[in-house]
Amino acid sequence: MASKENRRITDVGTLKALAHPLRANLYRLLFVHRVATASQLADNVDEAVSLVSYHLRKLAEHGLIEEAEPQSGDGRERWWRPASDGVSIHDEDFRGEPEKAAAHLAASRLFHGQRSDLYRRYLDERPAWSAQWKAATVDDEWLLRLTASELAALTEELQTAARKYRERGLAADAAGDTEGRENVALHMYGFPFRT
Repeated sequence: MASKENRRITDVGTLKALAHPLRANLYRLLFVHRVATASQLADNVDEAVSLVSYHLRKLAEHGLIEEAEPQSGDGRERWWRPASDGVSIHDEDFRGEPEKAAAHLAASRLFHGQRSDLYRRYLDERPAWSAQWKAATVDDEWLLRLTASELAALTEELQTAARKYRERGLAADAAGDTEGRENVALHMYGFPFRT
């Protein structure tokens, strides 16, 4: 059974397993779909089912995904789901050793690039979205003067609000109330900088 907690990744092996471009996309898709087969995911990423199956097994070896109950009567299909309610990766877990720091930096760059690609895709497709969705979409930049503890508190408040809306969406989906619901990506970055 999938854990209702975020899984904190603290080892380089698991981080490297997730930080493969195709695996990161498969994990994200599986997280959105909640359960899927390799063939369903292969259609989404335009890759061979055998390649997708291989990468799903690699994610499973590191406990990032797990087998799910079959969703159809076809016993040949292998269904997968996320093993937790998400993952978190913290800088403090990858300091001190050059290999760990390099793996964390490479993973962070990959994830940021994929998030940027997802937003660029939205920008390209924006004309096809309804006026209501376009009005609801946010693209803000706030330049604040904070202490590290104030940034940590702000982050927690934003994450609490996001979790509340995520749970609301999951409950609505479970109740079959999918009218007007779409997948929404909410990316947050809060970091210090100097001019």
